[in-house]
Amino acid sequence: MMQSMETPEPGDGVRLSTPAAKRNREPILALLREVLPATGRVLEIASGSGEHAVHFATHLPALVWQPSDPSAQARGSIDAWRRHAGLTNLESPLALDVTGSWPDAADEVSAMVCINMLHISPWAATQALLREAGRRLPATGVLVVYGPFMRHGEHTAASNAAFDTDLRRRDPAWGIRSLEDVAAEAEAHGLDLQRVDELPANNLGVVFRRR
Repeated sequence: MMQSMETPEPGDGVRLSTPAAKRNREPILALLREVLPATGRVLEIASGSGEHAVHFATHLPALVWQPSDPSAQARGSIDAWRRHAGLTNLESPLALDVTGSWPDAADEVSAMVCINMLHISPWAATQALLREAGRRLPATGVLVVYGPFMRHGEHTAASNAAFDTDLRRRDPAWGIRSLEDVAAEAEAHGLDLQRVDELPANNLGVVFRRR
């Protein structure tokens, strides 16, 4: 489901909270524990409220977590969560739009994570993410993508089909992507599909590894 960032934490008008982030963070963390490197720097694309960044940085203390988002409101929330948590391995959020120029601070990353972005952005954003991951990840580095996908031309659940219709009504450039289309685009940029995990709420955890 698309995340909403409309609920501030009590007493804090900047530190935003998304119910979806609280629901899906444990299954995603379990996948990340299995596929991320033991140490290094992880770039999170489209970090949203910042709750995932805090949770993952808390439970993966040997990794440096670098959140990012194109939205100033989101970056304000991420930074508020970062200051609230006081984690030394969670960096200040980067202003990063995948379809624009990537800042130098997005270089030298060990892995990338992108949660719930592909379906609420144009296809060009998916292409840009995969292109830059192919350029920037080290050999055998992973890109982990989470969200709803179509498989073999079909939605995986009736609720996803309804969600896709709603997304396209909101913006014709949005919509649930075909896993096969995403994998083909990834392969063109040197990223091989390594595993696909079925996660709660009809979402997938998709892991690409750079050749």
